[in-house]
Amino acid sequence: MLPTGVSIGAPADRPPIAEPEQDTMRAAVLPQIPSMLEVTDIQVDTPGPREVLVRTIAAGLCHSDLHFMEGKYTCGTPTVPGHEAAGIVEAVGADVTYLQPGDHVIGCLSIFCGHCAYCLSGRPVLCTRQGLERDPEESSRLSWHDGEPLHQFLRLSAFAEMMLVHENTLVKIREEMPLDRAALIGCAVTTGLGAVFNTAKVPPGSTVAVIGCGGVGLNSVQGAVIAGAGRVIAVDTNPWKLDLARDFGATDLVDATAGDPVAQVRDLTAGGVEFSFEAIGLKITAEQSFAMLQNGGTATIIGMIPEGQKIELPGSDFLDEKTIQGSNMGSNRFRVDMPRYVDLYLSGRLKLDELVSARIGLDQINDGFDAMRRGEVARSVITFEG
Repeated sequence: MLPTGVSIGAPADRPPIAEPEQDTMRAAVLPQIPSMLEVTDIQVDTPGPREVLVRTIAAGLCHSDLHFMEGKYTCGTPTVPGHEAAGIVEAVGADVTYLQPGDHVIGCLSIFCGHCAYCLSGRPVLCTRQGLERDPEESSRLSWHDGEPLHQFLRLSAFAEMMLVHENTLVKIREEMPLDRAALIGCAVTTGLGAVFNTAKVPPGSTVAVIGCGGVGLNSVQGAVIAGAGRVIAVDTNPWKLDLARDFGATDLVDATAGDPVAQVRDLTAGGVEFSFEAIGLKITAEQSFAMLQNGGTATIIGMIPEGQKIELPGSDFLDEKTIQGSNMGSNRFRVDMPRYVDLYLSGRLKLDELVSARIGLDQINDGFDAMRRGEVARSVITFEG
């Protein structure tokens, strides 16, 4: 099959080579914001230059997707959401040298150009991402309803049987890695571990508090454990999630419904923690993460605080050299980080099996998000046939 955009000269007496037809696949479409997802047939184009077609094997349901579905963050619609996925390369377009059909891959929304100032200074997660999408005059990667273009969500659109993406959204991984677990590395694992390893750089022996024990928070808990933290305090309102945090290595559990969580953490640590991580995305918990620091401590905000929302902090606390910072996808360099996380899992040092609360089909996706809203799951994973 010829990649889109590659032409071959033909003799005058031979008709021109026809363009390959688009493939039809099942996908979950967000028609507008806010709304439920609509599982339907859509069309996916053939790979163009530097593009890769991936057969999706598994995709995780992330709270970030829900933020967009509920209108807390904006994106173009109609779109196919989903950004936490793993699969197998089906086809590659022209100029692709990193991957070939049959490779096992994880997708990551932290696509990088490789030549902007952020990429060249070692911070590709902040890449300006210029020139990584198709030009407006080109056909859309995804379409439905007789050719109506679909927006590609975070340059991935993982809630579909196939993903057509730029090669710089993918990392090749070891084939022995189970792809339903590898999908979690695409967001929750990289975000939670990376916040500890890359953003905060937690040293051995430190005191750590993690607010929110969903998929991302649990990975911050086990990231702190792997980093050698001496005390890891998990904070949540859900007893089931606190029990899970203990399984992931938390040394102390704080039930935020049993009293002021800041006071509880400060009592446990005789004055506060050195590092705190907020993994929910709320104004109050972001402020609590700062309030539970000891002098000189650092709070890292991982959760997606809704657009337009502001947080308030006591100005005098900055005289105690306290720091608050953000973390975008764990400040990752995903082509370096993700293979390392695969190695950690395969060596038995990283818990991923315990993260998967449910495996569902694409048709059950709205039920999966309802379970997320009710706080019943750490992670639901869509598994595609094949």
